[in-house]
Amino acid sequence: MVRALNCDQRGEMMRSLLTSLLVTCALAQSTAANCRQALALGLDVSGSVDLREYRLQLDGLVTALNHPDVVSALLASPDAPVALMVFEWSGPADQSILVPWTSISDAQTLAIVSETLAGTQRRNATPGTALGVAMTLGAQYLDQQKDCWKRTLDISGDGQSNLGPRPRDVKQAIGARGITINALVIGADAPATGDRRQSEIGELSSYFRAEVITGPKAFVQTALGFEAYAEAMTAKLKKELDGLAVSALQ
Repeated sequence: MVRALNCDQRGEMMRSLLTSLLVTCALAQSTAANCRQALALGLDVSGSVDLREYRLQLDGLVTALNHPDVVSALLASPDAPVALMVFEWSGPADQSILVPWTSISDAQTLAIVSETLAGTQRRNATPGTALGVAMTLGAQYLDQQKDCWKRTLDISGDGQSNLGPRPRDVKQAIGARGITINALVIGADAPATGDRRQSEIGELSSYFRAEVITGPKAFVQTALGFEAYAEAMTAKLKKELDGLAVSALQ
């Protein structure tokens, strides 16, 4: 025989159902919030980067983001997309966000990011290369994306830090937070006479390898001048995104 529930029992059942519903909704929202990778790109706009080089850097990033292999990797798993942001850095108190955190879940969103970067004009930036500050700021941005499976900070730079905290003094704490830092090192453009670019970029790469990068499989990508930025950025993004894209499809 089925007994009718009294008011207290009915109330308890309703509270239990409501609790279950709220938990289910919370889990669904948490799953929806997950992303495959948070990728923060920090672009060097210090005094050593002239207007021509600035344009090559931004246009190179647009070219890289739209390379067929990079697009395929970015869009490989729409249910667990890549979260992307782009910021500029130079002196200790001079940073600017170009693209806020954006979930790259479809081609239209990627097109909007590309159009934003392509239409960005250079602002007045203070001289100086505060690489340690840029690393710290990039890590703070990535702390906003703790639901992501992997968090990666990409720092592009054409020189050693000369202001603010030393990169070596901040990278260990950043790595301890589960953040990987990779670097794209940009060498000098082709000189009118002589050519020491290979040795110079070798020295700069060694500096970034020792002082900047951190985390599992962290690496330094090189561009022999800003003319090679697009090619180098494409190679770097393919390397960073490939492993997670493949695992997401399995």
